[in-house]
Order: sequence, then C-alpha cells, then structure tokens
Amino acid sequence: MSLDVLKAKGLIRPVTAPPVVGEAFPFGFGEVGLHEVAEVAYGDRAASTGFLLGTMQRPAPGAWIWVRQAAIARDCGSVPEAALAGGPARLRLTVQARTAREALWATEEAVVSGAAGLVIAEVEEADFTCTRRLTLASRRHGVPVVLMLPYTCEGATAAATRWRLSPRPSAPNRYDMQAPGHSRWRAVLERCRADPSAIGRAFDLEWNDETLSLHMVAGLAAGPVAPRPAPGAPTLHRKTG
Repeated sequence: MSLDVLKAKGLIRPVTAPPVVGEAFPFGFGEVGLHEVAEVAYGDRAASTGFLLGTMQRPAPGAWIWVRQAAIARDCGSVPEAALAGGPARLRLTVQARTAREALWATEEAVVSGAAGLVIAEVEEADFTCTRRLTLASRRHGVPVVLMLPYTCEGATAAATRWRLSPRPSAPNRYDMQAPGHSRWRAVLERCRADPSAIGRAFDLEWNDETLSLHMVAGLAAGPVAPRPAPGAPTLHRKTG
C-alpha cells in the first residue's frame, strides 16, 4: 500500500510541531531551579538586592532562608526587616557561614529541609559542581534557589538564568526636582537556558515604592549593551534613589 493511500485512510497523520514561544521577562527567574544575580561592578549589591526583591512578588509557601558568607555580610550589611514588610516572605531565617563552601553547603541543606519556600545565598564564588548539585536539589524538592554573586564571577555554571545588575540614575521626583525619585536599575540577561535567543538583552527597570511594583522604563536603553569593565577597573556611578 502506497504512502498516499495510507495518508488518505488516516493511518498516517502529519505531525505539526507547535510554534516555539519565547519566555517573557523575567525569563523564569524565581521559579524552581537555580538562578544567579551578579553585580556589574563593586558596589552594585544594592541594585542586585533590589532586583531580587522586586521580582519575587509571588507568595512562597514556606520560609525565605537567606544564607550569607561572613565577608559579604561584613562589607555589604544586611537587608532590614522593614524592606520585606508586606512582601511575599512570611518568615525570613538568616544563616551566616564563614566560607563560600560552607555557605553553599548550608544552602543545599536549606533546600532539602522541607521548611523553605525560597533559598537565597550570597557567596563570593560557586563552581559548576556546586551549582549542579543545587540545581538537582531545587528540582527534586521544588524550592527555587538564587545565588547573589560579586562582579568578579565568570565562567559556566548550571544556573538556568544569570542577571547582571547595575544602578541607573533615579527617576525624576515629581514633588522635588532636587530630590531622587524612584530607584532604577539596568538588568542584562547574561544566561538563559529557557530562551537562549534572549541572552544579551538589557532591561531598564524602575521600582515604584508607592505601588510596590517593578516596571520597565521605555526609551532608556539605546543600542547594544556596552562591554562590562574588567574586574578591578575603576567604575563611577551616579547616585541613585
């Protein structure tokens, strides 16, 4: 029996693949799996933290567990409880570890504990082996993991996404033109397993502290993303709100 006859009798049906739909912002950030947020330059930790808190708006079923390497806690301070008031975190537990290795071990233990809805770890470095372990643990237990990394982080990891953050000049203040307005950041998508075509895209974002929401700012970005300065190179930033 010929192929045309088989098709006519309905014994062979053509298969049409569904169209590929690209991911939308924030490209799976905060969902189950491992995600990374890194600085563009030294001193951009506040921008990284603002982006993290601004995009984590969906309620988590468990506690937020925040693991911090001691050196980072000493240099950058901690996130005040008031910054989390009214947000998705119902309870935040903070763990401080001496080294990056100990912090990553504590992060994995938090994921498998059954008490966490989200685990955030601030570490100086994380290699492919450690990130692969965290990815597998996250998927097995259904707990998202976010690593906050310094500007020196480079190389391949097992993370689903990596965002690179820097501050932008704050929005105009409608009540006082001499005062800063809403905080703004530039977020560059450096890695995205769900939608590789989106890698390299830059987003200018604004945090509205009245509506407690994050918005994209149209018209700020123009042209391709500028190359990131080499580690250790001096970088000047304007003060943001």
